[in-house]
Amino acid sequence: MKGTVALVMLIGWAVFWVGWLLAATQVKRGQTRWPGYAGVRLLLALVIIVSLRGARHSVTAATLTGPAPKAIGLTLWAVGLALAVWARVYIGRNWGTPMSHKEDPELVTSGPYRFVRHPIYSGIILAMLGTAVALTLYWLVAAVVLGAYFIYSAKAEERYMTEIFPEAYPAYKRKSKMLIPFVF
Repeated sequence: MKGTVALVMLIGWAVFWVGWLLAATQVKRGQTRWPGYAGVRLLLALVIIVSLRGARHSVTAATLTGPAPKAIGLTLWAVGLALAVWARVYIGRNWGTPMSHKEDPELVTSGPYRFVRHPIYSGIILAMLGTAVALTLYWLVAAVVLGAYFIYSAKAEERYMTEIFPEAYPAYKRKSKMLIPFVF
């Protein structure tokens, strides 16, 4: 079962990231992209490589056994990717940074954005945690590093959003948490 779960997750991650990169190419030409955009891809690739390398050497020592962790992990992974995709589709043309280069930017606070301010990041982190539970706990390294990077990126994005929406964004921040509903 572990091999099947790993294959499903590997294919799912590949489809997710290829789709993500294709969506990124749809951003209008001439629009400045967020300076950390290339860094996210590089960081993710490095974290995955390191995680897989470590997992290859000692998978059994850091693996939760039995069907329950596989089912729970696969569920967390699927919910996380679904949340990230839903948030990306929901935000539509407002996706991408900096927002200041978009025509008529809109502050989206409904849909998945009513629960947290950065549901795309939340979804990816949840999917990484699900991967760790289902496959090997070494994926926690990827989730922690990516989570730290997403917090850094979210704070930078929020500075932009506050400049663009000086009244609405601070009000939105008071109503919703950054990444985890009701917590953080």
